[in-house]
Amino acid sequence: MDIRNLEGSIVALITPFHEDGSVDFDALGRLIDFQLAAGTDALLPLGTTGESSTMTHEEDEAVASFVVERVAGRVPVITGSGSNDTRTMLEKSLAYQRLGVDGLLLITPYYNKANEEGVYRHFATVLDAVDIPCILYNVPGRTGCSISVANVERLSRHDNVLGIKEASGSISYATDIAHLIGPTFKMFSGNDDMVVPLMSLGASGVISVWANVQPALVREMTHAYLAGDVERARRIQLSGLPLVRALFSEVNPIPVKEACALMGLCEPNFRLPLCRMGAAAREGLIASMKGAGLVD
Repeated sequence: MDIRNLEGSIVALITPFHEDGSVDFDALGRLIDFQLAAGTDALLPLGTTGESSTMTHEEDEAVASFVVERVAGRVPVITGSGSNDTRTMLEKSLAYQRLGVDGLLLITPYYNKANEEGVYRHFATVLDAVDIPCILYNVPGRTGCSISVANVERLSRHDNVLGIKEASGSISYATDIAHLIGPTFKMFSGNDDMVVPLMSLGASGVISVWANVQPALVREMTHAYLAGDVERARRIQLSGLPLVRALFSEVNPIPVKEACALMGLCEPNFRLPLCRMGAAAREGLIASMKGAGLVD
């Protein structure tokens, strides 16, 4: 499936686990069906929200294969293949391409960070090897490093770059790279509280944690903006802020998986070092979900 014109709401899908820590594929199927029924524009498993950092390569491939088969071409599947080891990211990217994913999400080399040229080569190694579009992932709060504006400009010229997931939380940074947005380079907000602001700079939509629990609403917000109804998009963005803040009251994806469990979509099981959220934060999450009409 050609995703060069992708826009709207892309869900950063959680990975449900059984109590013993194994992947709960029955729940994963329910989550996928929930997203498809709500009209989500694309699914993105195995990202930060998918807890892929605690999963084995075999589990990653099993999840990617399951999502591709369950979706069956109805919407694009973009799979997170990132690693701080470039060789591992390359191997995972090629494996997912063979499984039939429509695109890849590539993260900066966290922990070891790398210098300017190393960061460029980290991405270019994969971009030169694959045949499907890739989204760069800038999330310095997670990785400890950012993709420099100069490297974004350099990488944006590669034929296999679709765009960037911009999750720095910095309007200044987003503004600095917004001039690159055009027919061959897209921006997607990586922050649920900044979707409309980034769309005002030219972003095509969002890769969203929030969409795990309110997929139809997040899609409505992005498509309202794309259709020119900025006021409708603005109202949804502002009205959703209490829930969005609750979904990030502890480190992602702890609150959003708790929220999905409260909605009966999965069990609230994690792999260490992630664990159940604290009582006070959970009460706040429940209150916000009640306010959004998600639970009684």
